[in-house]
Amino acid sequence: MFGNLLSKIRRPQAKQGEAPSHWIKCPSCNSLMYNKEVEACFNVCPKCSYHMRISALSRIELLSDDGSFAEFDSELKPNDPLHFVDKKSYKKRIEEGQSKTGRASSVIAGECNIDGLGVQLVVFDFSFMGGSLGSVEGEKITRAVHRAIAKREPLIIVSASGGARMQESCFSLLQMSKTSAALQLLAQAKLPYISVLTDPTMGGVSASFAWLGDLIIAEPGALIGFAGQRVIEQTIKAQLPEGFQRAEFLLEHGLIDAIVPRAEQKSYIADVLRFLMK
Repeated sequence: MFGNLLSKIRRPQAKQGEAPSHWIKCPSCNSLMYNKEVEACFNVCPKCSYHMRISALSRIELLSDDGSFAEFDSELKPNDPLHFVDKKSYKKRIEEGQSKTGRASSVIAGECNIDGLGVQLVVFDFSFMGGSLGSVEGEKITRAVHRAIAKREPLIIVSASGGARMQESCFSLLQMSKTSAALQLLAQAKLPYISVLTDPTMGGVSASFAWLGDLIIAEPGALIGFAGQRVIEQTIKAQLPEGFQRAEFLLEHGLIDAIVPRAEQKSYIADVLRFLMK
């Protein structure tokens, strides 16, 4: 009798995918931490300082003054000129990315204040098709450059990308030259461009605008490069040095200007901009 009664009032256990996750395990030191504790540190492990990936919206919140960010060009959406299909159609992958992030692009572009300084800010979201660079993303970056020139403001691009979007083929590759040419106009206008490299910054993004900054900074431990380490090793038939393509290795060899922890990025960028905009 009591068994039947208990079975009626007992709540069914949540399935693995339905159970709320209140704990985060650090991929580096394997420490188990309460998720609110990690979020308060901008998704940086308080035990070992490992920088976990964060969303584009969290990045904007981290860098911009409260309530100052205004998005532009959110109506731009990719089409499918090649009718590309791999395991899934390109249209299906766009729909999945939009369902996951609430946006139709891997880039959020707009303007904001950073410690009171007006800037044009472009942020990649790795959650949308691996932050890949397509026609829409290239157009958003180019428009941000033109807004920076028109308003005499600096430009900041925060990269988190696997590279050019293969589903757009040459249309995607053209964005590398398109954005690079736009940045040349910014340089001619004598306006600063700060490139922030986060984990990962690879492929066509690293081979174009990500490396063209007047100042190039990276987060600790960020993976940065063109081809992956395994591909390079198979090509040259040799083992690469330990930590190859990590931010610390690149700083040691003079390929980036600084490694800035996430919590210090806003103040660091603001100080640099005050100096550059004198």
